[in-house]
Amino acid sequence: MQGEFREIIENYDGSLIIGVAGDSGSGKSTFTRSISNLLGKDMVSFFSLDDYHTEDRETRKRTGHIPLDPKINNLKLAGEHIRELRKGKPVLKPVYNHKTGKIEGPEVFEPKKIVIVEGLHTLYDEIRRFLDLKIYVDPAREVKWAWKIKRDVEERGYDEKEVWKEIRLREPLYKRYIDFQKIYGDIVIKINSSMFPIKDSYTVEVITRRLDFQLSGIDMRLSLSSLINASQRPMLLGYRDDYYYNKKVSRLSFDGFIPHDSVRELEEKIIEYTGFDKNFIIDEVEYLNGTRVAQLLVAWYFVEMMTNIFREIFGLP
Repeated sequence: MQGEFREIIENYDGSLIIGVAGDSGSGKSTFTRSISNLLGKDMVSFFSLDDYHTEDRETRKRTGHIPLDPKINNLKLAGEHIRELRKGKPVLKPVYNHKTGKIEGPEVFEPKKIVIVEGLHTLYDEIRRFLDLKIYVDPAREVKWAWKIKRDVEERGYDEKEVWKEIRLREPLYKRYIDFQKIYGDIVIKINSSMFPIKDSYTVEVITRRLDFQLSGIDMRLSLSSLINASQRPMLLGYRDDYYYNKKVSRLSFDGFIPHDSVRELEEKIIEYTGFDKNFIIDEVEYLNGTRVAQLLVAWYFVEMMTNIFREIFGLP
């Protein structure tokens, strides 16, 4: 199938759906950016479940409701729309404007060959059954809160005091309505503060469901000697097989910074295998932190999962 990957996607009858769940401000889009980079913007569209809020910001101030509560989200309609997107059909959907806090639209959404669905409730029953790949992003509270404050204040125009008030209100609802979804993830990405006092460094653990089919032949190799010789910055790397909520998984953890050259062979093999030779997976930087390493692993896992789907659909070797 090497080199045919792009052609198969282009000729696929419908759209492949990737679902990403996690709390607000957890960095969900960060970890699917690698797939968009690899395939190109002409192949990937993003679909936000925030658009299915049933109360606008002013109404929520009166009712005291918070979007984490599934009852103020039209998940049934979202599931119906995603089912149509999977068939490659456009849908007429609402729009939630994060800057104004108002519900607008509707507008027509035309799916591309890959649709990445992001939201608080992406792995709920109404939606999960239509997903080809399921991802859950699980940052520690202090990491998540710092990211949320930065995003909501700088990008969405919220007052910082309002954001802190919402954080305190939402945490019990997060544990009740959002956190459990990770049991359904093919990939769970856990993010904690780094053990190293370095800016933009995080301890990132990528938990992947063990694949029970023949892999494509894209090997994930690291030369320990070259890695140590090339690295000029602190780094911690760990791997183990395990069980996660009764599923066989692989757990790869990383902290610090790794030279980009140490994983460039894997990146180039994925690009070569898929036939997207003019694209890239991770930004061209000298050193990768844990989140960028996770992006590369998500792209690798995505290619393996999609390859297996194509084998089953088209009877390919």
